[in-house]
Amino acid sequence: MHKILEDTHGRTVSYLRVSVTDRCNLRCTYCAGEGQEFIPHPDILRYEEILDFIGMVVDMGIEKIRFTGGEPFVRKGFGDFMIEAAKRYPDLDLCVTTNATLIKDYVKPLAEAGIRRVNISLDTLDPEKFKRITGRDHFAEVRANIDRCLEAGMRVKINAVAMRGFNDDELPAFVEFARENPLDMRFIEFMPVGLETGWDDATVWKAEEILTEAETYAELVPLTEDDKCQHGPARVFNIKGGKGRIGLISPYTNHFCGTCNRLRLTSDGNLRTCLFSDKVYRLRPVLRNPKLGLAAVEKILKKASRHKPIGHDLLERMPAGQGVCRTRMASIGG
Repeated sequence: MHKILEDTHGRTVSYLRVSVTDRCNLRCTYCAGEGQEFIPHPDILRYEEILDFIGMVVDMGIEKIRFTGGEPFVRKGFGDFMIEAAKRYPDLDLCVTTNATLIKDYVKPLAEAGIRRVNISLDTLDPEKFKRITGRDHFAEVRANIDRCLEAGMRVKINAVAMRGFNDDELPAFVEFARENPLDMRFIEFMPVGLETGWDDATVWKAEEILTEAETYAELVPLTEDDKCQHGPARVFNIKGGKGRIGLISPYTNHFCGTCNRLRLTSDGNLRTCLFSDKVYRLRPVLRNPKLGLAAVEKILKKASRHKPIGHDLLERMPAGQGVCRTRMASIGG
């Protein structure tokens, strides 16, 4: 394996997020709420195309792939596709981000196929509030499926978008949830990505504020620098006397662009090198051209990686009151 995806800032890419669909069965206001026009099916990458693409990037140094959406399990056959990916690339670190409304029947098969980790998006522990923000009454299913994932031996990370005026009053419940369960309860700062999401600076529940308040409810112990679970953008804390951990992801107030190691492949075959940039590289037409194919895609990938921007620079130039990126989050894949 050759680590050949390096940019001009000395960052090496080893992580790829692959969106398999922009469709979702929920209507979260900060994500899918700004529009319901979806990518036409013929423009979505086929599963076999994704598998071939994965084989190529593994040879280029990619070590971890996370499948995202929209909601991945909305796409027909996704669970079987992920199991096939695990069989074809057994040494690859494969995981999925899901809202956990549809994963029930696949928890055990995925675990048996070697999928050891799952990220579950859950912004509230209040069933009524869940219904209000998602537009759907599925909290009970999500909560039950979290338990199923834990019982199957999966490492579960719960991702909550931290929003002032929405879930900042639930911090004691979130901390207790992590204390009682062997999972990571992670708070992600609300990001200015997409249009009509309701974002403004006043809605950002900042990571340092969360940490200061959380420490009044539990004794939090930072992980050591050499802890193998500390890789990635989250700052993670053990809860003394508890089963789980608290994590903080602060892309808005305390960026981690200097160590960013990821690329994003959208469901319609566009490569995005930075979440905060609308710059895309159109790979699907190249991939499907019999005279070009994977060889040409590899060249584009190398070039795109070389010019990967520093996202925080884009944030600093963001016009007041506007998002840094105009593409809706469900289309990017998070």
